[in-house]
Amino acid sequence: MGIGLKLVRKMETWFRDNGTEYSYMTTEKNNLASVKLFTDKCGYSKFRNPSILVNPVFAHPARVSPKVRIISLSPSEAEVLYRHHFATTEFFPRDVDSVLNNKLNLGTFLAVPNESYKSDIWLGPDLFLSDPPHSWAMVSVWNSKEVFTFELRGASRVSRTLAKTTRVVDRALPWLRLPSMPDLFRPFGFHFLYGLGGEGPEGVKMVKALCGFAHNLAMEKGCRVLATEVSPNEPLRFGIPHWKMLSCEDLWCMKRL
Repeated sequence: MGIGLKLVRKMETWFRDNGTEYSYMTTEKNNLASVKLFTDKCGYSKFRNPSILVNPVFAHPARVSPKVRIISLSPSEAEVLYRHHFATTEFFPRDVDSVLNNKLNLGTFLAVPNESYKSDIWLGPDLFLSDPPHSWAMVSVWNSKEVFTFELRGASRVSRTLAKTTRVVDRALPWLRLPSMPDLFRPFGFHFLYGLGGEGPEGVKMVKALCGFAHNLAMEKGCRVLATEVSPNEPLRFGIPHWKMLSCEDLWCMKRL
């Protein structure tokens, strides 16, 4: 009926009236109707296919390697590191300080090998930049739970029963640490991991430790899912635990207004 087309054009008019130079959209790669609307009728160009990696938050804490030290950075410390390492990447926000100081940002965390620091005291980003460890990774956590929730619909009764069974068994035998499926069939909140980056031969190991730390933070906050978005060619993605059945390939398209 052309409703989608009218909505997009109305939004673009609002964008232009508010001084926006570019518009971009994101949809699932397999959503052919949406892709055709934007690329064929609205003049958008495809430019990226990121992977959305989603992992359940289990009922038991994730194990974080004792060989990795997790450092909680202040917003100003995180800003220094982000600007130093990532300011030349695509779409780096010039107002990253506003993002990091937003009340929905739960913090930025740095992972380094334990042997990298002789002292238990974090001496700040200046020393880190002048004498970096051989491997490190960092990530920020956004509390999407406070803004909106998701709900998984359309699952069969068998799937719901199997998911519930995993939770029942996990509660009965917690020492087995089974990867039980949380209840995603009612509205649930999630945390989003962003600003993921790192370097070094143990970078993947550092990312894995950060994801374990973020999992435990999400469990503490009552979230049922962790999500992040990375390039399919990002080597650090191998340190990000996720369930394939919950993850997908995204498509980003952009248009200059």
